[in-house]
Amino acid sequence: MSEAGMIDLFVIGGGINGAGIARDAAGRGLSVVLCEKDDLAEGTSSRSGKLVHGGLRYLEYYEFRLVREALIEREVLMNNAPHIIWPLRFVLPHSPDDRPAWLVRLGLFLYDHLGGRKKLPGTRVLDLKRDPVGAPLLDKYTRGFEYSDCWVDDARLVVLNAVDAARKGATVLTRTPCVSARREDGCWTIETKDRMTGEAKTFRAKILVNAAGPWVNDVVRRVAGSNSSRNVRLVKGSHIITEKFWEGPHSYLVQNHDKRVIFINAYEGNKALIGTTDIAYEGRAEDVQADESEVQYLLDVVNRYFKQKLRRDDVEETFSGVRPLFDDGKGNPSAVTRDYVFDLDETGGAPMLNVFGGKITTFRELAERGMHKLQKFFPGMGGDWTDSAPLPGGDMENADYETFRDRMKTDYPWMPAALRRHYGRLYGTAIADIVGSADGIEGLGRHFGGDLYEAEARYLVEHEWARTAEDVLWRRTKHRLHLSDAEQAAFTVWFDAELK
Repeated sequence: MSEAGMIDLFVIGGGINGAGIARDAAGRGLSVVLCEKDDLAEGTSSRSGKLVHGGLRYLEYYEFRLVREALIEREVLMNNAPHIIWPLRFVLPHSPDDRPAWLVRLGLFLYDHLGGRKKLPGTRVLDLKRDPVGAPLLDKYTRGFEYSDCWVDDARLVVLNAVDAARKGATVLTRTPCVSARREDGCWTIETKDRMTGEAKTFRAKILVNAAGPWVNDVVRRVAGSNSSRNVRLVKGSHIITEKFWEGPHSYLVQNHDKRVIFINAYEGNKALIGTTDIAYEGRAEDVQADESEVQYLLDVVNRYFKQKLRRDDVEETFSGVRPLFDDGKGNPSAVTRDYVFDLDETGGAPMLNVFGGKITTFRELAERGMHKLQKFFPGMGGDWTDSAPLPGGDMENADYETFRDRMKTDYPWMPAALRRHYGRLYGTAIADIVGSADGIEGLGRHFGGDLYEAEARYLVEHEWARTAEDVLWRRTKHRLHLSDAEQAAFTVWFDAELK
């Protein structure tokens, strides 16, 4: 579709929005380059609460359209990625000191019905004195509710979008900042430089897409020398990880006195993921980290509800991300909209599409609407397609992960159950590409501890742009949570010698 040496779309930003746009555009027949200054999902998109959800608390700010659209997308994503997205039941103990019970029930009723829920069970009222889910809670919490949302492996969602974009012809460049972008003769001249190899490249593109998340304004002004009337507000969200301190697969949602709600999620089998905070952030997005005051805030909220008291020593990991929220002028960070806005700058006949805001749940819709904004420049491009297209590994009949899981038992009877679950949940039907011709555990190569074997690491380098040991241990997988320091160090030495 492009003239010789000219690409259609150059996308800056390898988070969920950039990867989603690259995939959507490539699937429409456009030539696409995606560049990311760090690793895919290294910024905000791997530091979320790991949920595909409508945003129950946004109802309080009358964000009915946003919640409805997110709930509809929740169903779409469940069908397209059943290996990395699955249902979760949340227990919400009622606290009479905060929102009244009728208001919570009304909110949950709307949440059940706004998005045309089809696959997930609805809300039920709980007697916490009798129901086993109430056992870990303090005795004063006698009434509660249970509702549905979905878990997502956020970093893998980004990577799988990039994988699919590449399968459809896109070029994906990681650890490759866009050094400069300038308008010349009605198109863009873009220069990149690989931070690991030093290789510099120059591209000519019809349109520049700025999906840089927290760095969106930096790209507008410093890289592209442009301007925009739009802006983002940076809001820091921090999480803590502890050992799981309750029985059962369910998670909890609790209210705090400051009107915030905190998720206490079952995580990685034996862990709990607790968050998030909402604090205005003024520093460099690269430097974000959880403050001790945030850690204590989260511990205090948990201890307000649960019999087992968590201490600072119980915190195994912390992580913090900067959410680039569209600046709608609201003072309270929790009230700032999670909606997104496009800014299309057509100066000089070389369009630049800037993406402000957004959230993981609505990334696919955002990408689709972004392509609608660009359709006039590519009248011959294909139509919408992503709503019914499985992500890599998600091509399971009827999006039925349980049936696929049972088939894995037959296909790989020699594989330990924990490893089979690990491969199934991260890679879905792509498990065959990792296992290859192996007919026993020794065929997977060197074992580094936990569920990490050489075959997986080699797959991630060859197919998913893993370029450092951390790319493997923390974003494409969560092996870091299950390996000792010595095991991580040994893997890093091997990776640097064999694969880097």
